[in-house]
Amino acid sequence: MLQFITNETSQAAIIAQVQAVLAGGCKWVQLRMKNASRDEIIETAKALKPICAEAEAILVIDDHVDIAKELELDGVHLGKSDMNVKEARETLGEKFIIGATANTLDDVMSFSPVDVDYIGLGPYKFTTTKANLSPIIELDSYANIVKVAANSKREIPIVAIGGIEHSDIERIMSTGVDGVAVSGALINADDTTAATKQMIDQLNEILKVRLAERGLL
Repeated sequence: MLQFITNETSQAAIIAQVQAVLAGGCKWVQLRMKNASRDEIIETAKALKPICAEAEAILVIDDHVDIAKELELDGVHLGKSDMNVKEARETLGEKFIIGATANTLDDVMSFSPVDVDYIGLGPYKFTTTKANLSPIIELDSYANIVKVAANSKREIPIVAIGGIEHSDIERIMSTGVDGVAVSGALINADDTTAATKQMIDQLNEILKVRLAERGLL
């Protein structure tokens, strides 16, 4: 699973980013505009909705539960200081995707599959895209969290997030996470579309091997 997180406040720049990653095969976009006005966020989300729909890609919005509901987007991603996931589920109902940020095992274990559809676990490394960064998570901590969560039968997909580059994919996926969420690795590439395709191919190969090892292929 590859999730792309936008990293601009300009609507034109964000649309260009999203079009480029969709052309590379990305099927999951998170609209993140922390420093933009509500009106700017709404206009950008409105512009992205048909673009993502045409590409059969999921579009979630960071933080703004009300906008997700108003525009009937696919869902919302909630940070640790955003709306409580239980309240978000009560507001949105069952058909919306709700993702939540986690930094510790306690965070992960606090979520119920009833309220949360996936968890963004991080940061893996320092990233300039997020203020008030939580403590960095080491690889062995990722592996332990994934293992404990799996043994608990919670069955909530865990996606690694935070400064992840192409060179990190094999290492971070070896911890058992279900995917990665990236921004700069694609945005800052010379060819965003090509970089997206390369990362998706890499992830697919890793997941194919994982399924084969489990006798599922």
